[in-house]
Amino acid sequence: MLSRTTKWAFGLLLLPALAQAWWNADWSSRRQVAVDASATGADVQETLSEVPVLVRLHAGNFGYFAELADNGRDFRALKDEQSPLAYQVEQVDALSEIGLVWVKLPQVRGGVSTDDFWLYYGNANANAPDASDSNSLYDVAQGLVYHFDASETLPQDATAYGSHAADSKAAIQAAGWIGAAAQFTGAGPITVNPAPQLALDPSKGWTFTTWLKIDQANPAATVLSAQAPGLDLRLNLQGNALTAVAGSASTPAASLTLGKWQHVALVLRPETLAAYTGAKAAENPNSYAPPQIVELYLDGVPVGSVKTQLAAGQPSIRLGDNYQGWLDEVQIAATARSADWLKFAYRSQSPDFAVLSFGQDESNGSGDAGHFMVIVQNVTVDGWVVIGLTLIMLIVAVIVMVSKTLVINRIGKDNRAFLAQYRQLDPNTLGALDQAETAEEHELADSDWLTALVGKHDHFQSSVLYHLYHTAIQELNKLQGGADQVVTREAWDYLRVKLDSQIVHEGQRLNKHMVLLTIAIAGGPFLGLLGTVVGVMITFAAIAASGDVNINSIAPGIAAALLATVAGLAVAIPALFAYNYLLTQIKDISAGMRVFSDEFLALLSMRAARQAAAHQTNAR
Repeated sequence: MLSRTTKWAFGLLLLPALAQAWWNADWSSRRQVAVDASATGADVQETLSEVPVLVRLHAGNFGYFAELADNGRDFRALKDEQSPLAYQVEQVDALSEIGLVWVKLPQVRGGVSTDDFWLYYGNANANAPDASDSNSLYDVAQGLVYHFDASETLPQDATAYGSHAADSKAAIQAAGWIGAAAQFTGAGPITVNPAPQLALDPSKGWTFTTWLKIDQANPAATVLSAQAPGLDLRLNLQGNALTAVAGSASTPAASLTLGKWQHVALVLRPETLAAYTGAKAAENPNSYAPPQIVELYLDGVPVGSVKTQLAAGQPSIRLGDNYQGWLDEVQIAATARSADWLKFAYRSQSPDFAVLSFGQDESNGSGDAGHFMVIVQNVTVDGWVVIGLTLIMLIVAVIVMVSKTLVINRIGKDNRAFLAQYRQLDPNTLGALDQAETAEEHELADSDWLTALVGKHDHFQSSVLYHLYHTAIQELNKLQGGADQVVTREAWDYLRVKLDSQIVHEGQRLNKHMVLLTIAIAGGPFLGLLGTVVGVMITFAAIAASGDVNINSIAPGIAAALLATVAGLAVAIPALFAYNYLLTQIKDISAGMRVFSDEFLALLSMRAARQAAAHQTNAR
């Protein structure tokens, strides 16, 4: 039997394997999502159950939009490899790289930052079913949820109850706070018929939440009206002052900020019967309805409360009477949500708090994809365009570097071979090494690279010194019928000009295409910088559109954008080294041509002087 120590050691060895267990091999990728309920995230102390959380995906934190099936039907949410979670895909736009996914968490422990779940995606199977289901996303108390969709004529309820709107004068606009939102112009409200799931029971409480934005002060508007006999519950807006009203009682007003999305909640809570000692309550507690408390919350913080006493009933709901502004994510629950529940809802849906953090993308069978793969997978389309251009520049630069190196090495080899034989020539037979050009040499004359690679070198065809020598001998033959004749002063001056011209021509051939290296050196970093700047702009735009602002969402996109700069530098740095090396070699070859030209002309002058001296001696 194994000892306790051995069992612990064996269990520790199994931990990595268990952590990397894959739920289903048909899904190629997954990502871990951590839920932070501590002070650095949602800042809640209560343990919440069956709570939906919004996962905002964008180019900054998710690089797999191209891998997703239509409308994100291949998304799956799991607590572990054997515990699927209910989820709903509200929106997936692969073009703008924005995704909104709601996941139902069975439990969020207050003050704990280590709760997590997994998102799976990347199933290429066309028959993979769409498991997105809003009906299973909410608890039984949640009677109405309007996400709003621009394709809807009337707002549709996302819960299983089907509390759809009976009428609506609001316009659904695509650019809301969480996907689409309802825009009110004062033309009329959204109305919802009475229903059991929306009933108000004083003993259970009632909760209304929404995201709200006003761009101008409202003269007198009602954001929410819940009316039934003996039941009057409203959210009134006067100017930018928001007040919760219950019958004849109202909370202190809370000021809204113009042009800003804010989370608003109205909660009706029952007070405990034990807090009241009236004779009526003592005589017949079941017939006595205790007072309730109406609380108003703004951005997850209670801003006012008032006592009231409302009767039970099924109210008719009106949203946005005489209202001019926006509403998004309207929810009604037939229970009193706790303060921590409301704070978690606000902070998890707000871009100002890092409630969710994303781990690295993992691929099936490969475990951790690695930091570089995370960067590559988050590169945007514009980044790939820039990287593709830098790759083309790199290929061109490599071709120039390799070809120039081959040509220069071949020139150096042929120069040394030519000089070895040239220095053995008799000054009176200077034309002994000259040979006529063949048809093949004529064909390869314009390509030093082809000459060096496939041409013959039986008489120094790649040697620039031989080219000077060949030019000089040919000109001497034209001027005076042979290279061994006495050179006149006029012929000597003409020959010097021809040699200078040939040196310039050879220099141009040596420097041909070197400008491509200078373009790579100067243009590569700037092109990469352009890709980085555009990538950063797109990352921040996507974050602004999705509303998810935290370091884990920004870092992958910024790192991917910087890959374009790395690509530009990867082109420029080797091109810079090669350019300076090749330029030094070309300068040496050019200097060698100058020296050879001067020596050849000096040799002609010396031979002419000797011949003149010999002629004078014979004349005597």
